[in-house]
Amino acid sequence: MDIEKLFSVKGRIALVTGGSAGIGRMIATGLANAGARVYICARRADKVASAVDEMPGDVIGLTADVSTLEGIKKLVAEIKDREQVLHILVNNAGTLSDAPVDEFSEDQWDDVIDLNLKTPFFLMQQLLPLMRADATMELPANVINIGSVGALKIGPREVYSYQASKGAIHWITKSLAKKLGPDHITVNAIAPGFFESDMTVIVDDDMRKMVEGMVPRGRTGTPEDMAGAAIYLASRAGAYVTGSVIPVEGGLAI
Repeated sequence: MDIEKLFSVKGRIALVTGGSAGIGRMIATGLANAGARVYICARRADKVASAVDEMPGDVIGLTADVSTLEGIKKLVAEIKDREQVLHILVNNAGTLSDAPVDEFSEDQWDDVIDLNLKTPFFLMQQLLPLMRADATMELPANVINIGSVGALKIGPREVYSYQASKGAIHWITKSLAKKLGPDHITVNAIAPGFFESDMTVIVDDDMRKMVEGMVPRGRTGTPEDMAGAAIYLASRAGAYVTGSVIPVEGGLAI
């Protein structure tokens, strides 16, 4: 058994939405470091360009607003102009709204549900022809949805639409895995815990102590933790894993 080949993503083609920052950037960097060609997209051209300049390997930045079907179709057209196949889709782009239950607005509901739940489905739908094109029994194409520990454990923040969207992502992952398995496409979700990013900021030492005290592993997540999970799912090592929600949260949900 060739262990290096078992965990290899060399030569694979990937798209990571929201890949210019946070968890998306961690995954994109890991895949690129491991030899994949990685497309990243985000809404702001300056952030995309800056991220590409700082990332290793074969990384291509695209400016895209995937919160609308029009934006999704534009992004897919750009990918199709450049590639005949797509091996890895990481549905990472997301947002949240935090407000008391008595004040939570319709906009705070719709904006989060649209980006966190509707976008992953329709982007995957539009990319299915490219994903089917080079998928095999031994080495399937891979959809990796980014869920959340917030869909496994109720935290202190009032992020109702976020929790609903991530819970739904966990379940639609299973539904799509069953449907797309015969097409040699695996569909899995990663449920991250506390990874420091633009959406999850530790503001002082007291907050760090509190957060780390909640985690059995005693620390926040690192880029290596997130990249490792994605590389596993996208490599031959993860080819028989589908419909799974993999917590990467240091035991926070226990």
